[in-house]
Amino acid sequence: MSVRANIDCLQWESDFFGLSTAKLDFTATQAEIILASQLDDYVITQAKIAAHDIERLDGLSQLGFSLVEGEVDFALTIGIENAYLNNGLLATDRVEAAVASDIPVLRQAAEQVFSQSRFRAPWYREGDSGRFYALWIEKAVLGTFDHTCLLVKEASGAILGFVSLRHLDDDTARIGLLAVMPRANGRGIGRKLMSAAWVWCEQHKKRQVNVATQISNIAALNLYSRSGAVIASTAYWLYRGQHDSI
Repeated sequence: MSVRANIDCLQWESDFFGLSTAKLDFTATQAEIILASQLDDYVITQAKIAAHDIERLDGLSQLGFSLVEGEVDFALTIGIENAYLNNGLLATDRVEAAVASDIPVLRQAAEQVFSQSRFRAPWYREGDSGRFYALWIEKAVLGTFDHTCLLVKEASGAILGFVSLRHLDDDTARIGLLAVMPRANGRGIGRKLMSAAWVWCEQHKKRQVNVATQISNIAALNLYSRSGAVIASTAYWLYRGQHDSI
């Protein structure tokens, strides 16, 4: 069973992780049949496919790709009554945009919270996942990737959690990272973060906010469902190691 795609080198990821990395592009109009020998030039080749695309999944398996993680993408409509989110924040809760001085503590939290993602062993080295997401939240604070990072704080000023957001177009935003500080787990902070994101979207005249999470992250799946989001799509991430040795 053949797979048609273009092989796109992911230069930024290759440099960041120190591993030559490529990704299959299935949308290319001039896609060609992929040969296993072509993939041996890369330490890691990634592929992301719709979960219902069983034929392509079978073809990738024959090329030596392995399932890494499933992904669920949610869509939440803004501008409708939402009792769960409208009542999520208390008068004592503080919501503020993160600033540069917050970066060290946010990097440390992101490195801990996001230690298990698709950037995990055996394809990546120990600590690579945390480093990746620590840089992501730093760029969100600086507005160079996501456009803002909101903090939910308790009255004392201690950070309880963070959520980053990105403008996609005039009507749509996307949540990049959402995380509760490790010491604040079990206090309903996830709901407060979603409420903060909801308010931000209302203020910026958005009609929809999207957010994706790993299928293994049950807590996030439940949070987004309770917040009123609906599943927009599901996908699989697959990787192939160099010479199929991973």
